[in-house]
Amino acid sequence: MTLERAIAEFDRALRAVAGVHRTGRPSPAGDLPEAQLEDARRAEAAALMRVNHVGEVCAQALYQGQALTARDPGTRRSLEGAAREEEDHLAWSAERIRELGGRPSLLNPLWYAGSLAIGVAAGVLGDRWNLAFLAETERQVEEHLSGHLERLDAADRRTRAVVEAMRADEARHRDSAIALGAAELPQPAKAAMRALAKVMTTLAYRV
Repeated sequence: MTLERAIAEFDRALRAVAGVHRTGRPSPAGDLPEAQLEDARRAEAAALMRVNHVGEVCAQALYQGQALTARDPGTRRSLEGAAREEEDHLAWSAERIRELGGRPSLLNPLWYAGSLAIGVAAGVLGDRWNLAFLAETERQVEEHLSGHLERLDAADRRTRAVVEAMRADEARHRDSAIALGAAELPQPAKAAMRALAKVMTTLAYRV
């Protein structure tokens, strides 16, 4: 790795953890009006968006680790392109948390470090398994976002718009990974990923 790339990767990690996000697309919430929510419903939406923000912090780290160890240049470009779109998600969810009066997770440095290690490990296994891990991650995230849409207040159009746009991107990233030749992860690996995600989301909802 060149010094220039090492600096760029460090900058990327620092921005993800510190909450300094660049966005290439405007927030899907746009000019939608802010709903008059009960305090409990507003707090619930803020906590759910904190979970989503943690998921995007993890996604940045996973993509970074996977791109660093990807063997095929096409796979690496695909991972890096998806990571840029996921950075939009970081910015959108962070903005929505602030609007709802919440705060990001205090454990973001821990989430990032652990996810980076997982991403590197996935990449070391080879591109087909690297992409398999990516496809399954995106599938589970898509399910998770669908669950959030069921929990959000129907009147909270701003939060719902952000979550719906994020879900659409995740589905597209999953399809891209499959098209690039992702293998099918064995069921024990999928179950382990689901269990790890459950721990992360439970903690992030509160901390």
